[in-house]
Amino acid sequence: MNRRAFLKSTFATLALPALESLSAKASSIGLSLAPAKSPMRMVCIGNSFGMYPESFFPKQAGANYQMTHLLAPLEAHRQDFSVFSHLDHDIKGGHFSVHSFLSGVKMSDAKGMPEGNISVDQRAAEHVGAETRFPSLTIGSEDGLHGGCQMCWTRSGVRVPPIQGPRELFRKLFINDDARARQAAADNFELNRSILDSVLDTAKSLERRLGQNDREKLDEYFTSVRDVEISLELDKRWRSVSKPEAPFQQPEDRSLVEDIPILYDLMAIALQTDSTRVASFEMAGAGFDTSFFGLNSGYHRLSHHGQLPERIEALTTIEHYQMVQLSRFLDKLKSIKEAGSEESLFDSTMVLFGSGMGNANSHVNSDLPIILAGGGFKLGEHKVYPSEKGKRVPLCNLYLSMLQRFGVETETFGTSTGTLRDLDFA
Repeated sequence: MNRRAFLKSTFATLALPALESLSAKASSIGLSLAPAKSPMRMVCIGNSFGMYPESFFPKQAGANYQMTHLLAPLEAHRQDFSVFSHLDHDIKGGHFSVHSFLSGVKMSDAKGMPEGNISVDQRAAEHVGAETRFPSLTIGSEDGLHGGCQMCWTRSGVRVPPIQGPRELFRKLFINDDARARQAAADNFELNRSILDSVLDTAKSLERRLGQNDREKLDEYFTSVRDVEISLELDKRWRSVSKPEAPFQQPEDRSLVEDIPILYDLMAIALQTDSTRVASFEMAGAGFDTSFFGLNSGYHRLSHHGQLPERIEALTTIEHYQMVQLSRFLDKLKSIKEAGSEESLFDSTMVLFGSGMGNANSHVNSDLPIILAGGGFKLGEHKVYPSEKGKRVPLCNLYLSMLQRFGVETETFGTSTGTLRDLDFA
């Protein structure tokens, strides 16, 4: 009774959810029912152009660092987040390597890696599987530089397309299909299933006549097919389960900049309702409407500021807004109490903020701006790691620590050399 209660018969055992009346009964006879442990969640947030380094990184290490201009909006959460210096993936490529932010692996190098260029959020989503309606939610805009959001990748090297705007996210979370749509989905499932069975049978027959290189290509194809199969099975499993009741009216899309607050709110609700335990949000650069701030230059152009003070001021205005909204999101997570617990949603949600771009002005992917908040880690510091070549620590070490905290039983991720030292649990 300490963890769960069960219904038993001669042929089956069925686990019951936590029941208030059962807890009251246990209390009356002197027993204590511990609440089920809150599931761990992961949120990954990124932008395309990094953060202006001089306004982001503190000059002092440790807990007593002085807040910088871009960190100042997070002052109320000072004890609940850490900022990291000198973590990156040791790769080059400027804008064309930003896609490696959550994976640590460039697309061109993925084939030689055991897990390809799978991103940390999708590795966590694999662990969740069918426990939630959505193993992960990937949010962003396709109107970004070089093809839109490119933060989230499957192990077969397929980009996870983003949910664009609050209207689409709202409908995905709260709007149930009508009977006709459910039947169409069922018919579509059976059709796709028969197609997959057919092509797999043909492919397996072909495999016996191929050389080694072609077999490797075919194996990549099989992996992609398995991804589709998993997606179909998840859709079938949750099709008959009603979605949670919408907490407010369906929002309309405006611009990415204006929509950031409502997107954060919807992410928090998705976590609260256990619709998902993994969410990612990429603020792709070209879709970031700078006219919201009264600016007449685009985000990308301002990121190449050439050390001109007026351009730097405009750029940090955009970045400061992002940090204000991040702080608001952390406030939101802290305000939501876990069911039957004094803990907040923040306590069981690790929030990563950063970018695959270290300094867009000079097109470098080193010294990435990284913040980690929540998740039960011991935080509240500016953690400075070695900057000397040969002593640098991979950012994937942080991701490995996050995955292990999430419950994934693994000793490696991407280019990791181990977990991140000095990152303890609270």
